[in-house]
Amino acid sequence: MPQTVLLAEDDRAIRHALERALTLEGYEVTAVADGVEALAHAHRTSPDVLLLDVMMPGIDGLQVCRVLRAEGDRTPILMLTALVETADRIAGLDAGADDYVVKPFDVEEVFARLRALLRRTLPVTTGGGSAGGGVAAEPGREPQVSDRQVEAAGLRMDLQARRAWRGKRELELTRTEFELLELLARNAGIVLDHSTIYDRIWGYDFGPGSKNLAVYVGYLRRKLDEPGAPQLIHTVRGVGYVLRED
Repeated sequence: MPQTVLLAEDDRAIRHALERALTLEGYEVTAVADGVEALAHAHRTSPDVLLLDVMMPGIDGLQVCRVLRAEGDRTPILMLTALVETADRIAGLDAGADDYVVKPFDVEEVFARLRALLRRTLPVTTGGGSAGGGVAAEPGREPQVSDRQVEAAGLRMDLQARRAWRGKRELELTRTEFELLELLARNAGIVLDHSTIYDRIWGYDFGPGSKNLAVYVGYLRRKLDEPGAPQLIHTVRGVGYVLRED
């Protein structure tokens, strides 16, 4: 069965071009012109992924995100935005979006980000204390991993229910945040380089100039960190990130 995309974009030319490109790529596409229609279709049809323009008349893409997340809908959401400031992108993540593409965009980047949102994150293969794409294992307890859950560094993740806790506190995570945390937790104590994380989470490496990973790590830290508790995600300068309890 083809995967279904709900596309909401008020610019007619962009909407038609994306609808055609996605259809040729093998997706089943429903294209609408505003947020009201997007919500109505999301409630009726349960698409596999939503592709939402941020700035639409009436109900915009951010409001659509907030409504769906408030209803408990965890369908992955990719935002289309002409806003390039970091604060604007973080506003989208705060609203519940999983990822974003900045206009003007290359349609191949849209495809890659959609594939990443629709693909279940696979663990990095480890062996002899290092990972393919990992740099070095650091001392500490090995993560406890099963088909259903991951436990590491005081975190517990229910992979089937897509829920996560630090201690007794449940974390409210977007789909991409959950997948990033799962990748780090599965490889707790191993430094994962930027390229490996980009490949696992987004499907390809955006290059050294991209701030995408740093934005998500920063946002995830805000949800994980607690006063008086050790920081869990550590930056290894020039290399990548590692999850561990100091």
